[in-house]
Amino acid sequence: MRAIRNIGILAHVDAGKTTLTERVLFATGTTYKRGEVHDGTTVTDFDPQERDRGITIFAAAVSCTWDDHRINLIDTPGHVDFADEVERALRVLDGAVVTFDGVAGVEPQSESVWRQADRYGVPRIAFVNKLDRAGAHLDAAVESIRTRLGTTPLAVQLPIGQEDGFRGVVDLVAMRAYVWDGGREEVQVPPEAHDHRRRLEEKVAELHAGALEEFCTKNELTDETLRNALRDLTHANKATVVLCGSAYKNRGIEPLLDAVVAYLPSPVDKRPVESVDGQQRRADPSEPFAALAFKVNSTSTGRLTYVRVYSGTLHKGDTVLANGRTERVARILRVQADRHTPIDTATAGDIVAVVGLKDTRTGATLCAPDAPLLLEEPVTQDPVVSVAVEPRTAADTERLTRALACLTEEDPSLKVATDRETGQLLLSGLGELHLEVAVEKARQNHRIEITMGRPKVAYRETVAQGVTGFVYRHVKQDGGAGQFAHIVIDTEPAEAFEFRSAVTGGRVPQEFVKAVEQGCRDALQEGPLGFPVTGVRVTLTDGSTHVKDSSEMAFRTAGRLGLRDALRLGVMTKLEPVAEVTVTVPEKFAGGVFGDLSARRGRILGSTTRAGMAVVTASVPLAEMFGYVTRLRSRTQGRGTFTSRPTGYAPA
Repeated sequence: MRAIRNIGILAHVDAGKTTLTERVLFATGTTYKRGEVHDGTTVTDFDPQERDRGITIFAAAVSCTWDDHRINLIDTPGHVDFADEVERALRVLDGAVVTFDGVAGVEPQSESVWRQADRYGVPRIAFVNKLDRAGAHLDAAVESIRTRLGTTPLAVQLPIGQEDGFRGVVDLVAMRAYVWDGGREEVQVPPEAHDHRRRLEEKVAELHAGALEEFCTKNELTDETLRNALRDLTHANKATVVLCGSAYKNRGIEPLLDAVVAYLPSPVDKRPVESVDGQQRRADPSEPFAALAFKVNSTSTGRLTYVRVYSGTLHKGDTVLANGRTERVARILRVQADRHTPIDTATAGDIVAVVGLKDTRTGATLCAPDAPLLLEEPVTQDPVVSVAVEPRTAADTERLTRALACLTEEDPSLKVATDRETGQLLLSGLGELHLEVAVEKARQNHRIEITMGRPKVAYRETVAQGVTGFVYRHVKQDGGAGQFAHIVIDTEPAEAFEFRSAVTGGRVPQEFVKAVEQGCRDALQEGPLGFPVTGVRVTLTDGSTHVKDSSEMAFRTAGRLGLRDALRLGVMTKLEPVAEVTVTVPEKFAGGVFGDLSARRGRILGSTTRAGMAVVTASVPLAEMFGYVTRLRSRTQGRGTFTSRPTGYAPA
């Protein structure tokens, strides 16, 4: 298992993740022709929508071999609308390669995926791509990594040549230089590389105790000590190894693969996986079986469940426990994007697809029936945009319901509900593109005509001014046992929902206090303005009980109805989702972009100029961004682009 690397490719949209994945597959001999995104011939972007749109939408897994190591690689989406695909992938990965554009450096979605990796403690190395482009500069990209991501970047390579003249790299660890002109060729190390090696040694010695001891003794570091120190710093997330190249021109791929093997952890190097109740499983084939299902996909092969095996061994035909239900594994497949190879067993450290699990959902724990445990599920983001969907004909209503159920099973960030006022089916997701892709997938896979309404954002409401000493009595007497609950509550603004009890003297027993809290949570589903409530602190200050008629149900009802009435007496504020929008346009169009963003109630956060292009950053209400891509293209003669990422809620 020390020869396994489970890694993901993470980046901002258009930083070159999929091209890099294609070059890795070509360099390792997995494929014999280099696929291109613009030609629609890539291995991992195999879905028709991905090839039509030229972007990665669904995380795709592939396996390859390099230097006697098996690399299980997941190519993840870069667009913010598909951030949940990245989240689920990071939950099961041991390491990651974060790819940056050599011209733009750290971009908004780069920050988002970096924070996601921080949340799961995933060690990562950086690859500065597209160094052959005009305006590309390694030092500027490294500085943006330092300032915007809060990590210590350690550049272990130097580029040979710049922009159009970029030909190769110098490996500062092995002190060898390579250029690519049809194939890789070793050349003489340039003299300035020795100064850069010295500075690298000094930086590593500052961060690593063992390296510092050798540096103080010998005034230098051996290649082995430097390599081991870089590996330790990467595993501990104390620094980030930075490499460079051009994936499109196939330059720098082999050294990157060497770095994946040298610096990123194997399953054995990771801490034992821990269940929600504290049980641990080591990466050992002899331990009881435990795995996590991180993706479900319906294909012509059948229903595929992608799993990461953390411990034990899974055999074809085994019976497993999936979140408390028994399932049988019919087949195990080694995955190459949309191609699959049957295998008989999967052991600790493997990422495979399983056929035969009928009821297993994304995030489910698979384990041996005689050694049950429950692993923490990946975090799922709340939807921010909804759209009404309906079949073209009434006869397709049942088929639409099945299609939507299939979509939400495969992608937990999609939600389906029925509008209580109109009776329409509402599909909710993380963005306009997210919903477009989901509906198109339902059309293609289920052969059904679907019409979509105009997208609507998910509003919230919060307490602007609370109330003090609000008294609520719940008394119900209709024969037999009655209901009695008396509570006194205060409400006030807060960051999120909080509940606390200040009752003294046992006037409200503890079990009833918990019932009041649950009732208050029930009341948050819809506030006085008609939206879910967030940002309120509720304090239970007093109350009383009846010797016979008080119960948990009575106090839960009192909590729900009492908070509902208290919110009506206070002052509520409507909140709307906002996004940080980064617009890149030729400088001559910048004035029009400023005006358009202001007209959309946008707040300009800053602007810079880079290689003749203006980069404008603004905070804009999400409701104002629908259809913006068409407007931007028409204003900039098709040369403007933008990205956005949700940043939370603000008063509407």
